[in-house]
Amino acid sequence: MQTARANETISPSVGDILTPDQGIETRPEGVALHLLIVDDHPLFREALASAITLAFPQARLEEADGIRSACDLLAKTPTIDLTLLDLSMQGVTGFDGLVTIRTRFPRIPILIVSGLEDPRIMREAVHHGAAGFVPKAVDKATLTRAISEVMNGALFMPAELAGIPDPAPARAKKTPLAERVALLTPQQMRVLMMIRQGKLNKQIAHELQVGDSTVKAHVSEILRKLEVISRTQIVIETAYMDFDQSNGSFSAG
Repeated sequence: MQTARANETISPSVGDILTPDQGIETRPEGVALHLLIVDDHPLFREALASAITLAFPQARLEEADGIRSACDLLAKTPTIDLTLLDLSMQGVTGFDGLVTIRTRFPRIPILIVSGLEDPRIMREAVHHGAAGFVPKAVDKATLTRAISEVMNGALFMPAELAGIPDPAPARAKKTPLAERVALLTPQQMRVLMMIRQGKLNKQIAHELQVGDSTVKAHVSEILRKLEVISRTQIVIETAYMDFDQSNGSFSAG
């Protein structure tokens, strides 16, 4: 996948960016962009909508203040082309919101627009399925280019990260997934399957008829044995595995 490098010398005048000769916006004439803004701060949603409208006057905009409302909108509005998502929202942990939307609506690209500017977070967002990352502090020109590049199939990252080697290859040093999963006990395998189904600890405890503390202990052991640090990573690491509940074994899907 190609990576677009944000140009820091682009004129901040949005009107100058969208001239046909520059080829930034390549959608067929008469076909308007349909975008979804997901952020729990009304003032930022308004500011982002205003910036997008200046750059793409014909764009149709939808707004959601959380992951649940975003999923509801995406489910009933199949014409949405792109989701602009904030990572830091109330009730959302880490990349859970990104993974939830990405899993339910895999064909709709997600551009992260976040106040977080840690390069590690930006890289991790892409590893979790984001099509790009734009810090909230960027100018309108960069935001415009990010939207256009993502809609054209590119991966957009801030200019300062475009030339930095991707640290992802280091992950290859992990023990093969099959060997890690083989370390799980039958009960931990059952807990793992329920985590992949999106069930909470209390729901898992109820179904297995054990206490919450027991489930938490199982989850901790699953994280340790699978060499991951979050429930989200558990789901991603095991996304292509089919479990046989009768004997606790699995096969790659």
